Amino acid sequence: MRPSYVHGASATPLLGQTIGENLDRAVERWGDREALVSCHQDVRYTYAELGQAVDRLARMLLAEGARPGDRLGIWSPNRAEWVLVQYATAKAGIVLVNINPAYRTSELEYVLRQSGCRWLIAAPAFKTSDYAAMIESVRGDLPALERVVLLGSPEWEALAAGTGEDVELPDCQFDDPINIQYTSGTTGFPKGATLSHSNILNNGYFVAEGCRYTEQDRVCIPVPFYHCFGMVMGNLGCTTHGACMVIPEAGFDPEATLRAVQQERCTSLYGVPTMFIAELEHPNFASYDLSSLRTGIMAGSPCPIETMRRVVDEMHMEEVTICYGMTETSPVSTQTGADDPLDKRVGTVGRIHPHVEIKVVDPETGRIVEREQPGELCTRGYSVMLGYWEEPEKTDEVLDRASWMHTGDLAVMDEEGYLRIVGRIKDMVIRGGENLYPREVEEFLYGHPDVADVQVVGVPDQRYGEELMAWIVPRGGASIDRDAIAAYCDGKIARHKVPRYVATVDEFPMTVTGKVQKFKLREMAIEQLGLEEAAAIETA
Repeated sequence: MRPSYVHGASATPLLGQTIGENLDRAVERWGDREALVSCHQDVRYTYAELGQAVDRLARMLLAEGARPGDRLGIWSPNRAEWVLVQYATAKAGIVLVNINPAYRTSELEYVLRQSGCRWLIAAPAFKTSDYAAMIESVRGDLPALERVVLLGSPEWEALAAGTGEDVELPDCQFDDPINIQYTSGTTGFPKGATLSHSNILNNGYFVAEGCRYTEQDRVCIPVPFYHCFGMVMGNLGCTTHGACMVIPEAGFDPEATLRAVQQERCTSLYGVPTMFIAELEHPNFASYDLSSLRTGIMAGSPCPIETMRRVVDEMHMEEVTICYGMTETSPVSTQTGADDPLDKRVGTVGRIHPHVEIKVVDPETGRIVEREQPGELCTRGYSVMLGYWEEPEKTDEVLDRASWMHTGDLAVMDEEGYLRIVGRIKDMVIRGGENLYPREVEEFLYGHPDVADVQVVGVPDQRYGEELMAWIVPRGGASIDRDAIAAYCDGKIARHKVPRYVATVDEFPMTVTGKVQKFKLREMAIEQLGLEEAAAIETA
């Protein structure tokens, strides 16, 4: 037996620095180079200018009464000020609480209360969300919340423009907590993953190493900053290497992203699969010059093989990498390499990251399974969170006594150490005693010429317990039904893997980070197919 265990031995040491110390070194080394461009705001900073702005804001926060260890919430879409607040709070030793831009009042109140935020910095509004009004509606019920600052207000301008010359920045330690990110669970309240300087600084650094970044790179970041993908893999990945952060728009817009790549000559582009699909399918896609692109990251949810092939071929991203991870692991645990063969880059989530361990275990017994056998993926190392903020019981549910983080993801490790994510433990469908993995069926259906995107879910069935249903976004308005899917599957995959039900939609219900909410697709299926009685039997 060869066990499904690997460790990321590396000659490159971990960064024993705080985020502020690392930014100072970047300013010293690359002061004249461009550090940050916000296209929709027409704002630009060199590294020297960014360092000065961050120091001013850090000192002013302390001068105005914030203290190291306090929690400060930020509720805003992507804009230059988000980046300033990220680095200024790190320098001041203030714990930044990232608030999902899609939240409404009950969710906002919960995270502000649960984290004990004393300060909140927020955009006045975004799209249909009136942030200022929502804040006022909950503020009276939050006695710990002492200060609210709206971006663009005179109060913000005074903070950003002040000097705080007499204020001394604290002596932060790299193991100090510096960031709380609330995970978007499908049930119950979100949990606040607490991350340290060392957690996210090192993860951003090694992700960027995997992309071969230098100070010559310009990284287009359309993914939200409130999530690790934006603020860690994006921002910290850039500043640890002297690369430039490019913000195309406040929220994701496929054409704004393509325009930013062309105008700013970006060498790297980030996105979840649905973002890349939206860019590739945009009617003006062919009119944009994307020849500057070299690399990028596709992550956040399983990446369709066909989409990956199109990104490599049509977007010139020959060195694009796939990353896998979760908020609780800062976030990346595995990454494909630029030199990996295409079948590994399109069919796996890569190999272990430096200074990290991974094992695949039987979910029932906890014992390590053999290579090529599915099991739950567990991660251990510097990247694992400090815990869920003030929720030790929930922390103990996912972090075992040997410090392994249990991801809830089903994975298979091959003989070379590459990992394939085959689904979530909760997503696995049991049909008549057979374990079915929706991910496997989705990958097969992506090969159909009329399928632009597909999600497979389990739906209740009185005879077999569960059956498969495929929700399909057709390509170019094509007509597709169950008979067409059955014909495509005939003789190519086992009959019990062929979806019994097929429905088409224009788009999937998703979180703000682009993750498909499969539980909502399941709810839609039960209602649409009239399976309430079977669902009642299933939960009885």
